[in-house]
Amino acid sequence: MYITPLLKGLVTFIPGVYKLIPKSSQGSISARYCYSVWLRHIIMAAKNGLPTQPETVAELGPGHSLGIGLSALISGSRQYYAFDIVKLANNKTNLEVLEELIELFRKRENMPDETEFPNLTPRLESYNFPSHILTNERLDETLRPHRLQSIRKALLKGNSDDEYNITIAYFVPWFNHKIIQEESVDMIYSQAVLEHIDDLEHSYKVCSHWLKRGGFISNVIDFKSHRLAELWNGHWLYSDTMWKLIKGKRPFLINREPYSTHIKLLEKYNFKIICNIKTKSDSVLRKEKLALRFKNLSDEDFVTSDVFIQAVIEK
Repeated sequence: MYITPLLKGLVTFIPGVYKLIPKSSQGSISARYCYSVWLRHIIMAAKNGLPTQPETVAELGPGHSLGIGLSALISGSRQYYAFDIVKLANNKTNLEVLEELIELFRKRENMPDETEFPNLTPRLESYNFPSHILTNERLDETLRPHRLQSIRKALLKGNSDDEYNITIAYFVPWFNHKIIQEESVDMIYSQAVLEHIDDLEHSYKVCSHWLKRGGFISNVIDFKSHRLAELWNGHWLYSDTMWKLIKGKRPFLINREPYSTHIKLLEKYNFKIICNIKTKSDSVLRKEKLALRFKNLSDEDFVTSDVFIQAVIEK
């Protein structure tokens, strides 16, 4: 057994210790990462006939900055809601990332590709700046100095309270679906986040409540072990008891749910899948070695290491 995850989990049972453990810096602290993520989502939206300038966007698990949502605002969105389990982002970092993002959009920079961010999906055919989506006319409007100042003001105050009426709201924690109005969001996205949420059914349910009719989700979901096992799918070897010890007192880890769980929940909550791009990875594990709860994984689940899904709500 891979012993390091178990030791890390056991340490968290010691009172006060978890707060002292350094938290790794996530990709969202990088403006270039946020820029590349947002552009990938809207490029895929355009390819799949979905809106590329949603007025209201929501993000699950923004991490250490609100940079992906700020990218949405810079490119034309007006309202941004960020939902997280633990507060990680702060205004100092957000403002720094915002200024870097503004320059990337002003320069129409090409997107960082897999050379810079090797684990970032979905993969694209081209990483050129999407000028067919973010036209000069569109950016001339969204990059107006007064509009950018409105985004800065909203970061600090929640709403710019001016002609642009930019709204930024950061909810921690976010489990109550009534924290925002039902059917008020055009697009909900996440980047390698849904694998960390324990109550997945509740998450899909609230997304279905928040989205307007015809609104859509755009999610990258990573099914790998996140360095909690030696093999990419080795987390399915652990019994439920062992997994509780590995998780320890941490507020979140990974939920170990496979691809098919997400598909079933999408169907249950009236989502029509528009795009479903799976990454398949070889497995050296044999199914008979898996923990009891994973013995019946389908062949598809067993080799699906991540997926990019866009789906429209049908109410």
